[in-house]
Amino acid sequence: MQVSELTRLPEPELMDTPEQVSAYAAADFSVPHQALVTKFAELFPDFGTGLVLDIGCGAADVTARFALQYPEAQILGVDAGPEMLRVGVAHIASLGLSSRVTLHELHIPDARLEELGPFDAFICNSLLHHLAEPSALWESLKYSASGAPVFVQDLRRPYNQQMLEAFVEIHTEGFAHELITDFHNSLWASYTAAEVREQLTSAGLTLTVEEIGDRHLIVYGRL
Repeated sequence: MQVSELTRLPEPELMDTPEQVSAYAAADFSVPHQALVTKFAELFPDFGTGLVLDIGCGAADVTARFALQYPEAQILGVDAGPEMLRVGVAHIASLGLSSRVTLHELHIPDARLEELGPFDAFICNSLLHHLAEPSALWESLKYSASGAPVFVQDLRRPYNQQMLEAFVEIHTEGFAHELITDFHNSLWASYTAAEVREQLTSAGLTLTVEEIGDRHLIVYGRL
């Protein structure tokens, strides 16, 4: 297994400036976001109903797609960014999903999740690389029910600087400057599959880590 030559360079945990929110909301992430929902359905074909926790829901595009995929599920999306959540609430309302999808401002780890749960499924997209302490994400799994399916998708750090710059050029065509900068910083701040496996071992979790595509990894399994 090839080891990244890049030392992780952390980025701010919160992406919530007006410029970032506007650029993110305007960008087309339909392919990776729908791929997350599709992959979850493939991995957990028996799931159909229950309370789902979406941590780091942002503008709630993945949240909405999950709600459309599972019309009998209730979904709680949480995020630490009030501006991003404002866009998310409007998006959920525009799709007529407000009766089944609730969004909360919350910064993990937060014991209030215990009051809101237990959760019958746990999903998370592109939050892990923002966390200086990744244990905050894995600790949040304890609010899920026993046997609950878990699916986390995130970026993974490229092997070297040349690969990082190439990915930025390939995958940001037509993006706003603010979003290009954020993508560059997020790639550099992301964890490798080996690092995520170490995190899971430290957390006492038995979940599968898999590299997919040229820049993502997924973590999945049941609690």
